[in-house]
Parts: sequence; C-alpha cells; structure tokens
Amino acid sequence: MYNFGIVNAFSNAEPLKKKKRLDPAIIRAREERRKKKLEKFIRRLEKHAQQLKPIAEQEIPIQMKDALAFFVLKDWTRFKTKEHRTTLKLINQLVGEKEKFLEELKKESPEKYKEAIQLNPNLLPLSIKGPTHSPPIENYDAPDGEYYDVTKKYLGET
Repeated sequence: MYNFGIVNAFSNAEPLKKKKRLDPAIIRAREERRKKKLEKFIRRLEKHAQQLKPIAEQEIPIQMKDALAFFVLKDWTRFKTKEHRTTLKLINQLVGEKEKFLEELKKESPEKYKEAIQLNPNLLPLSIKGPTHSPPIENYDAPDGEYYDVTKKYLGET
C-alpha cells in the first residue's frame, strides 16, 4: 500500500456529542412563535400589496427605455415598409390593368386609343415660371460685409 502522507480521518476523531433532549413544550412554543412571525409577515405583505405605487415613482430603467424605443422604431419601420410595398403592388396592378385596357382599345378603335393617350391639360393644372437661378451680374459687389484676409504669410511668400 502506498502512503502519500494522508492523515487517517479517524485518527483525530472525537466522539459525537449527545443530542440534548428538549422538552416537547419548548419545541411546540418555538414552532408557534415561528408560525406567528410568518403569519404577521404575510399579513404585512397583503396589507402593502393593495397599495399601488404612484405613477410618478415608477421609473423605467434607461436600458429598457432604449430597448423599447428600438423595438417601437423597428415595428414602425416594418409597418411603413409593408405599407409601401402594398402601395407599390396596387400601383403596378393599376398600371397593368390600364395597359391591358389600352391594348384592347387599340384593337377596337385606333381613333379612341389616340384620344385616350392624349394628355388632358385640365386634369393637372400646371404653372411653370422661369428659371430659378439667374446668371451672375458682372461687377456686382455683394453686401456680405467687410472681408479681412487673416491668412498668415511667412517670409519668402508673396
């Protein structure tokens, strides 16, 4: 057998202490006290459970606010994307139906087709003014205030 210097656990052992026998009345009294204490704690919890915390005292942690804002923004983005795709589908459907109608009209009556594809100036009132930018006026001194050149010039520079 190998000896690794392990001390036998039983070599320094002491005999177990005898359990003291307690009077059953003392044990019962302890249990009653513990039970009353728990009942009192439960009553206190029930009493305070009915009182709601004022809204002004309720605070949302910053991390939760950020997460909430992130999810609200994400939901809004999803909603607007879905709305945009629905609108595009509707527009494409209407344009396709218009093209089919015009093809049928072209087969039926070329004169009515030419009338149908003409622009109606009363449908969209359009007013166009002249150019919004004008060429610069030569020798015009703009009233921007006085200009002072504060660029540093070193020796040898012109």
